[in-house]
Amino acid sequence: MNMRDPELALNPPALLTERLLLRAPTEADLDSLYEVHADPGTNRFNPSGPMNSRAAAEALLRDWQAHWQTRGFGYWLIARREQAGPSGLAGEEQVLGFGGLMHKPIDGQQGLNLYFRFRPQAWGQGYASEMALAALELAFGRLQAPAVLGVVRPANMPSRKTLERIGMRLKGCWADVPGQAASLLYEMTASHWAELPRQSAVPTPFGA
Repeated sequence: MNMRDPELALNPPALLTERLLLRAPTEADLDSLYEVHADPGTNRFNPSGPMNSRAAAEALLRDWQAHWQTRGFGYWLIARREQAGPSGLAGEEQVLGFGGLMHKPIDGQQGLNLYFRFRPQAWGQGYASEMALAALELAFGRLQAPAVLGVVRPANMPSRKTLERIGMRLKGCWADVPGQAASLLYEMTASHWAELPRQSAVPTPFGA
């Protein structure tokens, strides 16, 4: 399957994991995207704070959709798979969060960034681990990527524990926020991924 095909880039198929439906976000998901990113709870470790306007959400959605159209993959909308309708779409109240892989400038070079942000109601149930493992399968399977990076604030212990539990290792620091402590860079390489036993999602208490 060639995900660079124009039709597939515009209408990429959804991916199903054990509990989750992962699909490209659409214009119909704008409200959910804004709610998740404007929630103070989901931004407790974000130096920029909560998203402050729908215009910012629209710009973010356009950026994500452009990545899908040019690369054939990107950040997913995340929902419970049994709550999805026949079309693969999830209702607003069923959206758990957003996450996946995108090419990003990281510490002076382009790299595959692993990202996730979930509604507080979805924390502590292993959803982030389940989504992240699917993203790593994508990175080292179809995409044949050499490595995946995760950028996390030092105080964000729930996200750090999630990355560590799926096998990512601390690589170094990145001074990406002027005047504040450097973010931590976690990495999964293709060679390390190949050595790891396949695992199930593990919940991270008090986090995503």
